Amino acid sequence: STSLGSQKSLSAASCSNPEALKYSCLITTNYSCCIAEVNTVLRQIHKTIETHSTLTVFVRMAYRRQYYSFLPEAYGVDVLRNPALNKGLAFSKEERKTLRIRGLLPSCSYDLATQKKRVMGALRSMTTSLDKYVYLMGLQDRNETLFYAVITENLSEIAPLIYTPTVGLACEKYGHIFRKPRGLYISIEDSGEVGEILDNWPERDVRVIVVTDGERILGLGDLGAHGMGIPIGKLNLYVALAGIHPRHCLPVMIDVGTNNKALLGDWMYTGLQQERVRGEAYDHLVDEFLTAVKAKYGAGTLVQFEDFGNHNAFVLLEKYKNKLCTFNDDIQGTAAVTLAGIYSALRVKKEKLRDQKILFLGAGEAGVGIGNLVAVAIVEEAKEDGMDMTLDDARKRMFFIDSKGLVMSSRKDALAPHKIPFAHAVEGVSAEDGLQEIVSSLRPTALIGVSAQPKSFTEAIVRAMKDINERPIIFPLSNPTSKAECTAEEAYTWTDGKVLFASGSPFPTIDLGGGKTFVPGQGNNAYIFPGVGLGVIAVKALHVTDRMFLTAARTLADLVSDDDIDQGCLFPSLDRIRDVSANIAVRVAQIAVAENLTPPSFRAPDTEEAFFNFMKKQMYDPVYASALPPVSRL
Repeated sequence: STSLGSQKSLSAASCSNPEALKYSCLITTNYSCCIAEVNTVLRQIHKTIETHSTLTVFVRMAYRRQYYSFLPEAYGVDVLRNPALNKGLAFSKEERKTLRIRGLLPSCSYDLATQKKRVMGALRSMTTSLDKYVYLMGLQDRNETLFYAVITENLSEIAPLIYTPTVGLACEKYGHIFRKPRGLYISIEDSGEVGEILDNWPERDVRVIVVTDGERILGLGDLGAHGMGIPIGKLNLYVALAGIHPRHCLPVMIDVGTNNKALLGDWMYTGLQQERVRGEAYDHLVDEFLTAVKAKYGAGTLVQFEDFGNHNAFVLLEKYKNKLCTFNDDIQGTAAVTLAGIYSALRVKKEKLRDQKILFLGAGEAGVGIGNLVAVAIVEEAKEDGMDMTLDDARKRMFFIDSKGLVMSSRKDALAPHKIPFAHAVEGVSAEDGLQEIVSSLRPTALIGVSAQPKSFTEAIVRAMKDINERPIIFPLSNPTSKAECTAEEAYTWTDGKVLFASGSPFPTIDLGGGKTFVPGQGNNAYIFPGVGLGVIAVKALHVTDRMFLTAARTLADLVSDDDIDQGCLFPSLDRIRDVSANIAVRVAQIAVAENLTPPSFRAPDTEEAFFNFMKKQMYDPVYASALPPVSRL
């Protein structure tokens, strides 16, 4: 360690020789140095080097044990081309001078509030949701902070534009609206070199990854590489709704081809022009990717599987859930938000979960995921009430209809493994019966649609549910809106406003006349996965457990206010969702601590309030930071 005087001499010599400033200048001070003297040296260096934009000067102050970057990440036009740094017309005069962008922007200067107003004005002038989506994605590519600031301030209006239902249309048109790549594409041709591809991603502190292979995008089927819109959209919700910093997020497309003939014949398709690769080669690629993620970013990196085909979704979740920090949102996230909606409905009905009989139209990832979590919740409820009930007993309260009819024990030999636990012996019903006949025979208290079969909840079926139940629970959850089993207006009209309703896509307020107005609740996974992800990341949990999703569902239901219920809405307002995410994150983190899933170094806050404040501090707030080098502010 050299003396401060020697450092000052070295610094002065460097400042007199501009060529020496082509290299990083490291100044190390000892614990006893005077901050005022250090600042004098720094100002002297900064005054000289501000004309040498290629330099990065780091000052290490031992007594603070920190590094300070005394020059910005970029200069000149590079600042304006970097969405993480660009502030557009919000750069101050001093920032424009220091960053060498004077003359590259109009002379006026706007604050963030004015910029948000301009964006919303432009957005509201557009007529189609797809145009709005393209505009917002363009904004994200230009000015990241402004993009997220606009979303967080206008969640109810913008969430349907950056995710369901608009993202479904955007994925269908992805090759036609493609402007700029975002995220990481890993194809089957990259097998054996996935680690090198991860090295190309510029951010090193990745904490959450959303990955898809595009085989089952919402209810739209195989969209191949055009499914990249889903990981991008999900991560935008992670940032906007749970405050996970955008630099910690990585969207990934595993491109193994597509079996969509229309896409294979479309010259604007952006993926591999071949049919899907399956079997050993596919499994090897996915395993190589997940292994590379763990090696590069750490075992605690959260990997969210999204919109994989039914077979791969269940297999991958089962294979990796105890090896990595991972979950499948289609299976577990959908289950949690649906369970929360059921809890809210039962609050109105003043009934127990174990007394319900639930009929599902659809027996894929979403449906079976809901069934499994509801079964766990029934067992927990019975235990709390001093009763013994097994998972098998709980599953007997649920019935599924797939493409071949009612899932029954007589069909066990031909059923996929994930359906077998729900294959019951049912008298008076045949597998060939239609939905209306099955409703009449089984007399369910709840009807849940996860089939992507639009209009399958007909007037006769909905009215039958009303005749069976004073307050029928009807959840048409299929996405996007075009795939919904019925609309909110149909459900409320056909039940004379008695339905307890939730949908997968948003619907407008329903006015039945005579003072009967209802606000349909959207069973949006966005209520669940951002909070779960935040809680897992904040405490560096090694795994994501089923109990976390059960707790998330209960927490979400507890946050539904009496005012929400009075309006007919089974979920909190989207405008409150950042607080919802923080509350869910706290509960998830507490489970991780209780189940010893956190690193030994993590020390949990002592009180509930302290834990909540800790979680809020982890959340990214989209506001502009000063773009001036810190040394100029000393």
